[in-house]
Amino acid sequence: MKTQTLFAKPGPLTKPTGATATAAFVVGGLLVIWLSYIHLHLWQDGYRHIATIGPLFLLQSIVGLVIGLAIIAGRRVWLAAAGMGFALATMAGFLISVEHGLFGFMDSWSAPFAGLAFTLDIVITAVLGLAAVMCIMSTARNHSAPAVPEAAVAR
Repeated sequence: MKTQTLFAKPGPLTKPTGATATAAFVVGGLLVIWLSYIHLHLWQDGYRHIATIGPLFLLQSIVGLVIGLAIIAGRRVWLAAAGMGFALATMAGFLISVEHGLFGFMDSWSAPFAGLAFTLDIVITAVLGLAAVMCIMSTARNHSAPAVPEAAVAR
């Protein structure tokens, strides 16, 4: 992937790819913020007292808020990738914690918000993936379209 593709942004809102990408960035960013809120709520509700896991839940909520806001404000492919990585890392941490334990803590599918947070991880990955694909498609179209000389436009 070319570096310029990583920095691609949505096309104009008047074009379907631009409008779809922009909507996907906003929705994806809001979902990341919601996921970070869930972790903050769980941290406040008792996870803060769990060694290592407590600070990680607080860190997850802070980093999630920053990433979510950056996705909404920046709307770039690399930000979508960061949000997807964040969601996938959250999902992996949960699955490891449920199956094997993590830092001496064993989580469960019956834990508060476990199913919702896991579902959000999947949806975030899909929505931000859509945003990235729409940006890349828009960039590819803009670079593959033949340039029209200004003299031809003026006629």
